[in-house]
Amino acid sequence: MEGFKSAFGMIRLFVPVVYCGGLLVYFLFISGGSLDIANLIGLTPWMLGFGAIALVFCIPLGLRLVQLFRRRPPDGGDGSDEGFDPDAAIARYMASQRSVPAMPSIPVSRPAPLKSSEHQGGTAKPAGFGRRTK
Repeated sequence: MEGFKSAFGMIRLFVPVVYCGGLLVYFLFISGGSLDIANLIGLTPWMLGFGAIALVFCIPLGLRLVQLFRRRPPDGGDGSDEGFDPDAAIARYMASQRSVPAMPSIPVSRPAPLKSSEHQGGTAKPAGFGRRTK
């Protein structure tokens, strides 16, 4: 599936480059292959614009090509397993579990509950939502 995505991505990057380059060639063909004639009939700014746009669209295409060719095979290519050692990972995990000291149990005192206004001789406010009562 990744090969399909990669191929579709490359095609998607080629389309604007081919379109702008095709327009550049078309304008050159209209002028008879001469830049002097293209300048006389006013196509030079268009040709420069399409050439610049084609070059801008070549940047992501070139980056994608470099990324595609620099990608390593998923299994390492030569069959050597030099990246991950499961025994060493388990040993590191076990060593980190032993080196953590146990937390001492310190008794925590709980704060005294707050007294409501009824106990202090005042009127209690209604708790919660709903209608107000008089």
